[in-house]
Amino acid sequence: MNSVSAAERLKSFGDAGPICNKSIIFPSKVVTLANSFEKKDRSWYVKSQIPTDLSIQVNDITFKAHKFPLISKCGYISSIELKPSTSENGYHLKLENFPGGADTFETILKFCYNLPLDLNPLNVAPLRCASEYLYMTEEFEAGNLISKTEAFITFVVLASWRDTLTVLRSCTNLSPWAENLQIVRRCCDLLAWKACNDNNIPEDVVDRNERCLYNDIATLDIDHFMRVITTMKARHAKPQITGKIIMKYADNFLPVINDDLEGIKGYGLGKNELQFSVNRGRMEESNSLGCQEHKETIESLVSVLPPQSGAVSCHFLLRMLKTSIVYSASLALISDLEKRVGMALEDANVCDLLIPNFKNEEQQERVSSPEVYTIYNVDVVHRIFEYFLMHEQQQVLGKPSISKLLDNYLAEIANDPYLPITKFQVLAEMLPENAWKCHDGLYRAIDMFLKTHPSLSDHDRRRLCKTMNCEKLSLDACLHAAQNDRLPLRTIVQINTQVLFSEQVKMRMMMQDKLPEKEEENSGGREDKRMSRDNEIIKTLKEELENVKKKMSELQSDYNELQQEYERLSSKQKSSHNWGLRWQKVKKSFQTKREDEETRERTRRRSSTGQRTSFRRRMSMS
Repeated sequence: MNSVSAAERLKSFGDAGPICNKSIIFPSKVVTLANSFEKKDRSWYVKSQIPTDLSIQVNDITFKAHKFPLISKCGYISSIELKPSTSENGYHLKLENFPGGADTFETILKFCYNLPLDLNPLNVAPLRCASEYLYMTEEFEAGNLISKTEAFITFVVLASWRDTLTVLRSCTNLSPWAENLQIVRRCCDLLAWKACNDNNIPEDVVDRNERCLYNDIATLDIDHFMRVITTMKARHAKPQITGKIIMKYADNFLPVINDDLEGIKGYGLGKNELQFSVNRGRMEESNSLGCQEHKETIESLVSVLPPQSGAVSCHFLLRMLKTSIVYSASLALISDLEKRVGMALEDANVCDLLIPNFKNEEQQERVSSPEVYTIYNVDVVHRIFEYFLMHEQQQVLGKPSISKLLDNYLAEIANDPYLPITKFQVLAEMLPENAWKCHDGLYRAIDMFLKTHPSLSDHDRRRLCKTMNCEKLSLDACLHAAQNDRLPLRTIVQINTQVLFSEQVKMRMMMQDKLPEKEEENSGGREDKRMSRDNEIIKTLKEELENVKKKMSELQSDYNELQQEYERLSSKQKSSHNWGLRWQKVKKSFQTKREDEETRERTRRRSSTGQRTSFRRRMSMS
């Protein structure tokens, strides 16, 4: 620091100031003469009757000023040895890495000339850092810039969360000065405290468009946002609030992976992966982020996700998982997201599970030979279901939504012509048998897979159909499957047997429902007649059951004959023409038997209508 203090320099002023220890002492009237500044080209000039003697360069802007007003308030300028200017009279000073740049120095220069100072949340942080850079302390003048900016931050800025957010945003380009001066810490602490203690929190806080604390926090720079969220978690903020703010931040700054089928390229030669359409979020600032910035943002957000169940939605977790795969995040992060999705799988929908099988350029370069990729990443979904089963253990039975979700997912991926049958079958067998109450959805998925893969061998078709339990098919599904030529013959026979059994059960239930309806009023003299008619009904039921059993045995024998005929023809490598005619004959015979049975049933119903009416009347009377 200069041995001559500012007070001593002011004491020795006169009409004309002598040069004394690098300082020129001016009358105080000079200060009042500098009423404004004028800009010419890339230089600022002080409008004054006294010629300037100091040239200060900040970035690419040059300021022409007087030496005395600056050294009287700036300890840094008064302590250094100024170098004479080579181009003109006076001294030259270059300020390297000046916080706030030329605009901030212009405001400080006006303050040094005692011009009005306008402090606001936009400029107070740069001015505080710049005043620290220039060492504008109370030692040089009472009420210097450091004390003024500190008082404004403490009593004005930190009293309003909106002003605090404005100051925090202005600290983005002030590192490390804003960090060292604790401006960032104080702002983050205030925002976190406000978020944790705000009791008037609407449930749809992040769904609203109006400005509020939580929406504004989600617009901060990623470093400052992480500081606020970390402080909120340390203050035990509600996990739901923290999760909603994180989801809002992802909506603002992360792209949305659009995996519509319109973006699919042609198949083959390793180029059938999805052509992604990366739609930016509502924040235009996210357009300037590159792949590395997106990757760092994803990793940062996942690291602060609340561990509590329900803090963030399953839809958001799957979106983060898709984005993590696209931007090649770490395997540990992807595995963590898969576990989180597995624990919240009940809230997922099939569209979220359709994760594109994205291959970036680096991964494609590693492939030595042309490779065909599936449309969707089935391996990730397989691991998600594994994590779900590990988490839920034996509680899958009471969650039918999981089996329905798997059925719908299988139906979606079945349309992929390059999906191996092994992966499809492994997924279909993920859940235990008792997790399904009905196999209609599984049958639909298997039928779509067989339709998309017409070249499957009979062995693969039978192996795939074994994952389906024909006894859990509805009557409509059985009727559809009985006429489905894509299914193997053995499966069709099993389904036809199931149709006959279902009709038998339906008939039995119908007869049981009609027994106890009404009785006759006088049951004394007609008890014997009632017993005889009951026996007739029971006898009729037994006859119907015997007929069904006989038809099932006939169908089984026909199947055995067809199987032997098929093996004989296969061994002799004969044409399958006779085989097709024989099979059509069996199908026609089966349909004829069904028609005869229906005709016989209608006849029996008409003949027994009068008996049932008297039987109901007798039952009601008793």
